[in-house]
Amino acid sequence: MKYIDDFRHQPHVELLATAIRNTCTRPWTIMELCGGQTHAIMKYGIDQLLPSDINLIHGPGCPVCVTPLQAIDKAIGIAALNGVIFCTFGDMLRVPGSTKDLMTVKAEGGDVRTVYSPLEAVTIAQQHPDKQVVFFAIGFETTIPTTAMSVYQAQQMGLKNFKLLVSHVRVPPAMEAILSSAENKVQGFLAAGNVCVVMGYQEYLPITEKYQVPIVVTGFEPVDILQGILLCITQLEQGQVTVENQYARAVQASGNTTAQQIVNRIFKPVTRSWRGLGDIPMSGFELSADYAAFDAENYFQIAHINTQEHEQCLSGKVLQGIIKPSQCPEFGARCTPETPLGATMVSTEGACAAYYAYRRQQSITENISQ
Repeated sequence: MKYIDDFRHQPHVELLATAIRNTCTRPWTIMELCGGQTHAIMKYGIDQLLPSDINLIHGPGCPVCVTPLQAIDKAIGIAALNGVIFCTFGDMLRVPGSTKDLMTVKAEGGDVRTVYSPLEAVTIAQQHPDKQVVFFAIGFETTIPTTAMSVYQAQQMGLKNFKLLVSHVRVPPAMEAILSSAENKVQGFLAAGNVCVVMGYQEYLPITEKYQVPIVVTGFEPVDILQGILLCITQLEQGQVTVENQYARAVQASGNTTAQQIVNRIFKPVTRSWRGLGDIPMSGFELSADYAAFDAENYFQIAHINTQEHEQCLSGKVLQGIIKPSQCPEFGARCTPETPLGATMVSTEGACAAYYAYRRQQSITENISQ
């Protein structure tokens, strides 16, 4: 536990919090880009250690949360078919579709299975040659290499019954979409360290130059996050704009080039729809022509499914950092983990779920007073 305890050490936390208070002289708004960071901020009360001038807002950093409703409805449609074994990460089971969720499909007799890796789905396809085995491929650059490897392995094994429903997305284009918005509040970013372990951080350099915002690659423990905030605030106060790497113990500038190679071999960049952000050019992946036979969307002819988000769910505004979960009138009332209106209340990395778990009473009291 040494390498965890050191990054939760109270004297270190207090030292960094004091340094932030001494550095900050004016209001600043910083967005963290990972749901894991959001939950750490809420769990450890990191935002409550900061001066009131620093406003932390929560970005589209939860892979489940940014998966659009139409992708959920496509997954539900495939999972309900006879002869299909539908494999997914556990977080996706209770994300609401237009009329039901994957858990309901399972209860109705669909063969829906929770897996921890797409490679498990490949094994299931080997074991059930009479079934079409579909893996729901969601997530950021962090999970894409494993998905790519599953396709590569399936091809090497000659498996004809393994398919992917792809909804993978890329972080840098989403950052640009946020910064380009007329409602943008972001003055600096805490970039997700796990994404940068795979992709490095060179892709962020053009963003800092174009939009004049500092970006700090940051880890997930209290000391990581506070140090990331300190580095970001220092840049803002000094009028500097660059990419800094707080998470140097895990991240290199070039990232994991081996992982990048397998991703580039199996996938190609395309426009993707993001919950709350809409279509963002070159922000996602689809299977390249050499691996198109593994595409579940084409195989099951479901590309036509196109649905609208729930009007009363404001998760899109939460994901853009326009509002915080506590500012949604449905938070803690109609929308709870048991009766969610949107993915941000279901996922273990969702901002609404974090507020419900760690700030529920405070947030509900604020809503009532409004």
